[in-house]
Amino acid sequence: MKYQNPIIPGFYPDPSICRVGEDYYLVTSSFSYFPGVPIFHSTDLINWKQIGHCLNTASQLPLGKTWRSGGIFAPTIRYHEGLFYMVTTNVSNGGNFYVYTDNPAKKWSEPVWVDQCGIDPSLFFDEDGRVYFTSTTDSTTSTPGICLSEIDIKTGKRLTEVKYVWAGNGGRHPEAPHVYKINNYYYLMIAEGGTEYGHMVTIARSKSPWGPFESYSNNPILTHRNNGFSEIQGIGHADIVEDINRNWWMVFLGFRTACGMYHHLGRETFLAPVEWNEDGWPVVNGNGTVSLAMESNKITIKQILIDTFEDNFDDNTLDCQWNFVGNPYKDMYSLIERKGYLRIYGSEITLNDIGSPSFVGKRQQHFNCSVETLLDFKPEKINEEAGFTVIMDEKHHYEIAVVGDSQNRKIIVRRTIGKLSGIVAAEVIENGSVKLEISADIGEYHFKYAIGENQFKEIADGETRYLSSEVAGGFIGVYFGLYATGNGIRNNAPADFEYFKYKAIE
Repeated sequence: MKYQNPIIPGFYPDPSICRVGEDYYLVTSSFSYFPGVPIFHSTDLINWKQIGHCLNTASQLPLGKTWRSGGIFAPTIRYHEGLFYMVTTNVSNGGNFYVYTDNPAKKWSEPVWVDQCGIDPSLFFDEDGRVYFTSTTDSTTSTPGICLSEIDIKTGKRLTEVKYVWAGNGGRHPEAPHVYKINNYYYLMIAEGGTEYGHMVTIARSKSPWGPFESYSNNPILTHRNNGFSEIQGIGHADIVEDINRNWWMVFLGFRTACGMYHHLGRETFLAPVEWNEDGWPVVNGNGTVSLAMESNKITIKQILIDTFEDNFDDNTLDCQWNFVGNPYKDMYSLIERKGYLRIYGSEITLNDIGSPSFVGKRQQHFNCSVETLLDFKPEKINEEAGFTVIMDEKHHYEIAVVGDSQNRKIIVRRTIGKLSGIVAAEVIENGSVKLEISADIGEYHFKYAIGENQFKEIADGETRYLSSEVAGGFIGVYFGLYATGNGIRNNAPADFEYFKYKAIE
């Protein structure tokens, strides 16, 4: 049966997966967004539903003033003797740690810190009860590669010295290590080449978790580094899982390019089948490459593509698809003060600042899509502002917003690209609620508004390329967000958003 890649579209990178009975659980990176480490559930590997986050409190995820690509790097999820473990790195505050729970949809523990260098940690539970902790070497070392130690899983304390075990296959930035024991071999699978266009997955094996590791002669086992005509690029950073029918699968990240030149949706989660050859090495999708339209006789369930999301803000808590930037100031948000609305108070922090602006966002997951909201906002001072943004980071974003004072409200569109920032459209509007819309195609965003029952009017556009990783740098993807700001001073007037609608456009 056919299925579509990516299986989780949008900015959901560095996937890791585990199976418990007939249930699969998958986690991805979250960087400076809060809550951290989204977790998904599936029973068939192609239809996934987010069930929450692993890191939901400031004590689990202290971010401070973290740049957008700081915070939480690649996580790993594993299950052992009734407990789920999620291990990751907070590169901005603390280093490597893990949390655990007996129910991944509910509360996870406080962090257990591990005194081991590097990033991209992973846990391996051996059959003899020993637990191994792998990570990259420290970024300052002259010998980049993968290191390993044995730990006490109850305390996180190392029981051995950290040993350097593999340098990889020669690519730069050897990272994302995972250890598996299959048919009496310990396999060490990693990513190399950097998480850009040269990304790849390589593998080695040994009779001991300490090595020495024999590199596979046909590495890399997955890459598009020489497949420049594919719209899928940067594939790598993988994890594997065996399904209930003893078939093997690989999840991994990749990105879809826009116009063949750049990517702005972020690194996404893909899936491919894995076979084991007669020499005991994995072969991914037959030839180590993948496509958007995949077909496998091991898939027997129809994939249901989710192309809409709507929130009417009727609950007392936000849906788990929403994120804040950094640790939010909770008194800036309310779902109770005006029932049926998300109320946001603008703080002194702007979208241009490193910190936690008054912002609630959802990932853009499709090239062609639209988002819509209804905003009730009566600015009292000229500094007060609220509206819709499409944002990559604090230096690369566009917004359509209501500004002004009680005598003269305006709709504006602003573009911020690096040090260049300016209002490119402005129109005076009458009092009352205003509908805002951002529609996207592969090359442009279009900014529109409507008063009352009038049709939407487009007043400006902006190119998607200037919100891409090739321009902005970093490791994240674009968000659509509802926001408010006092531009240096806290707003007196609240911004009330009645609904949020996201729709993919064919």
